[in-house]
Amino acid sequence: MTILKAIVLGVIQGLTEFLPVSSSGHLAVAQQLLKVPENRILFFTVMLHIGTLFSIFFVYSKDIAMIIVEFLRLIGEAVAGKGFKVNNKHRKLGIFIIIATIPTGLMGILLGDIFESFFSSILIIGIALLITGALLWLAEKLNPGKRDILDMHWLDATIVGIFQGLAITPGLSRSGSTIAGSLFRGFNKELATKFSFLVSIPAILGAAVLEFKSVLKFGIGDISMGTTIAGVLAAFISGLFAIRTLVNLIKKEKLHYFSFYTWAVGLIVIIVSLSQL
Repeated sequence: MTILKAIVLGVIQGLTEFLPVSSSGHLAVAQQLLKVPENRILFFTVMLHIGTLFSIFFVYSKDIAMIIVEFLRLIGEAVAGKGFKVNNKHRKLGIFIIIATIPTGLMGILLGDIFESFFSSILIIGIALLITGALLWLAEKLNPGKRDILDMHWLDATIVGIFQGLAITPGLSRSGSTIAGSLFRGFNKELATKFSFLVSIPAILGAAVLEFKSVLKFGIGDISMGTTIAGVLAAFISGLFAIRTLVNLIKKEKLHYFSFYTWAVGLIVIIVSLSQL
């Protein structure tokens, strides 16, 4: 793989991981267009996910640090017999991220083979893109957006986690699904966006671990370290751009703009799929 191809794939990963347009669907198409065999870039794909994680850590570093500190304090207080007091927003965020990760993880483990089979169906990817567009449109148009982190309940986190689990389907955007799920639960726009990105951390890490098992099977391939670093940097920088862009668009109530894109791409994919029958 050339450095240029690595940068292109890195940019696509960074943008589509966080913009609500489905990273899995876009990467699958890009790999075919660039003629890059999937089993030869598994290690590279894992590293691209790590690059996008860095962008989340960079943007939400203060929140992540406070979540870790407050979670450790919570455990320390519980061990010391002072009770289990979830009495501030960062403790709540930490607990709810864990709660949301449970249904996502269970769906990935129990339904992973089903979701994996969807990658071979262009028609399913097209339909999933249409669903992504519908979720984005409805979430923004119907949601009053007033609830804050202190108003969250365990059921809210569970539902967002289910939305994230469903987004394992190629063509169904993870960020779009979790943001839509949060908005459907009445979260304000800032919380819906922040929670979507924070809850993606264990999901992306989990996906990277699962992909690494395949790396052990097929090997790291013949991609040089320099080429890999170029791809990771591209994913990191484009991920930063995507996060900040999405935050601004949600604030301006323009999330539904992505609906037009996913609907257009979804229809094209479906037409191409049906033409091949």
